[in-house]
Amino acid sequence: MKNIPTAVARIISVIFHPLLIPSLGFLLLFNSGFYFSILPWSIERFILLVVVLSTGILPALCIGLLSLNPKFDLNMEKNTDRVLPLILSSLFYYLGYLILQRLPVFPIYKLFIIASILVQIALLVISLKWKISAHLAAIGGLLGAFFGLSFRLHQNPMLALILLVLIAGSVGSARLILGKHTRAQIYAGFLLGFMIMNVVIYYI
Repeated sequence: MKNIPTAVARIISVIFHPLLIPSLGFLLLFNSGFYFSILPWSIERFILLVVVLSTGILPALCIGLLSLNPKFDLNMEKNTDRVLPLILSSLFYYLGYLILQRLPVFPIYKLFIIASILVQIALLVISLKWKISAHLAAIGGLLGAFFGLSFRLHQNPMLALILLVLIAGSVGSARLILGKHTRAQIYAGFLLGFMIMNVVIYYI
């Protein structure tokens, strides 16, 4: 019974891994009720495919290849272990942005990717010195983006916001239970992601 919280924490950490959060974000955007979310399914499917590939599958494949090197720690226990994966992820995010830029879709989708790249870069810089939580930066960024959209468009996607707050709390608790981060690293990650995404989505 004592292992149940740890097992649940691992499941939460996997389900809401930073590589999966952008895809979750776009799924929520498509179903949030914002005026720009009304798109033909064929376009939504293509956008989602681009996002899944550029922010999830390709970075994951690169991390898998890096793990073949015995000097690379797949668990990334050290803050510096994240530097190369973050660089590669940022490049793939930018590739996704370049593809979306060619599509006649609302600019907010492209802005979402640009803001995500900025979060990646900020994580990269901080990781050179300190082990900040990438999990919380990802989910905090998604929550910040939705708050920014709410104020910018004067709309209230209440269900999406409540869901994201609950997920953020669950992910933060999971990372603490697993002993992956201190409270300071978790709070810092959440605030970093939230502020960058919120500012970019609301003001730009």
